[in-house]
Amino acid sequence: MSISKTLCVLLSSTILFGCLNTQEIEPSESMTTVKFAQFNVSFAHDGDPSENFEQWVEFMNIEPQTQNRLINSWLTNALNEDEKKLAERIIQIRNIAAIIQQVRPDVLLLNEFNNDGTGQSREAIDGFQKNYLSQPQSLNSVNSGNLQRPIYYPFKQSYATNTGLHAGIDLNNNGLSKADPNDAYGFGFYHGHYAFALFSKYKIDTENTRTFQTFKRKDLPSAIMPVVNVCKEDKPLPDALQCGDNWFNEEQWEALRLSSKNHVDAPIIIPTPNGKVVINALLAHPTPPAFDTFSDNNKYRNSEENLFWLHYIQGEHTLYDDNKRKGGFSGEHFVIMGDLNADATTRTGADERFNGINQLMSHALVNQDVSQANGEFAPASLGGLEANSKRPHPMPATRTSTFGVRADYAVPSASLKVIESGVYWQAKGAEGELLFNDSRIGKRGSDKEVSSDHRLVWATVQID
Repeated sequence: MSISKTLCVLLSSTILFGCLNTQEIEPSESMTTVKFAQFNVSFAHDGDPSENFEQWVEFMNIEPQTQNRLINSWLTNALNEDEKKLAERIIQIRNIAAIIQQVRPDVLLLNEFNNDGTGQSREAIDGFQKNYLSQPQSLNSVNSGNLQRPIYYPFKQSYATNTGLHAGIDLNNNGLSKADPNDAYGFGFYHGHYAFALFSKYKIDTENTRTFQTFKRKDLPSAIMPVVNVCKEDKPLPDALQCGDNWFNEEQWEALRLSSKNHVDAPIIIPTPNGKVVINALLAHPTPPAFDTFSDNNKYRNSEENLFWLHYIQGEHTLYDDNKRKGGFSGEHFVIMGDLNADATTRTGADERFNGINQLMSHALVNQDVSQANGEFAPASLGGLEANSKRPHPMPATRTSTFGVRADYAVPSASLKVIESGVYWQAKGAEGELLFNDSRIGKRGSDKEVSSDHRLVWATVQID
């Protein structure tokens, strides 16, 4: 790979920082391997009704010199409370960028990368590239040293999302409210909350990309209507509902969309010694199978969002995209990418009622060496193996989240040869540990305060 770049390195009293004057030039020669990666970057604020996209545009467009000044002042406790919060947001974003620069994926899905709801605005994704990815970041977090090479993605795409898009009807049966994120097609305090974006070194074929934002849940083969099954005397049911009733009425069921964010089939065009290969990135971020109230609605929805890809790769003819084109997958190769919010080996993935993730990962069209927890190329890490978790796991090294499960996937099709995989989760004392745990940051010094409660997972495929 030929790289043309000019680095200027500025040394402050506490932080070594570099700036990139020219962009990293992408290879013109053909490639024989491609690294696909998934990373839930946890950029979305949780439980904060004041959250908005404009905040993230501001964060992503803070210039490096300003970042440095804020962090230097943070290190010396010279900031007021608001400035401290801003500095710690910058630290989180820079740590995320450092992780990406360390692993250096060729095709990268970023979940919880907030957007404007429609995916049309480029202010956040371009700002993240310019002010973070294109700047060398430290594996030591706010400490100096171990600077990583900048990484440049010439192709970046943000997608429309159902999160925060108000449905106009009462979806959680507690009374219609425009301020209730549960009355949106996907949970979110604003349209674009918890969205996702695709970064690629190779061309994303936008003309042939298929999106399924408006696909109705009722139209998925074998869709299940949740019923009221949490019936306790000390927990009154919503008005007009009784134990055993359908959770959704006819109007709600007709309106419901399957995808809590979107399901996207994005073809990636990769040059090879013999011409080109197209690998379709199948992108999604299903709802967590949790936060249910009087039914198992979220558990069923998570399972069905994962089952969508199972139907899709089998060519299910009844599926339809946002352009009303019918049918399933028609390509040759794919990689399933996303925080799928379910583990195929434990918890809901091991429950026949909600095991869409297990059915998907067990299918012969999916590369079993990667999809199975005991597969030859099952992504794993020492950090995941040693991490403390209240929830036991049969294969703890395969965990990708601090809440104890394998939630994140970059799983190729069986048609692709896998040569490497991994989860970037450093063990205690290893270089890069401060990107995950740093007692100086926030209240806990871990999870989303430092970088994310998820870990970057990847699989490298051979394409020659």
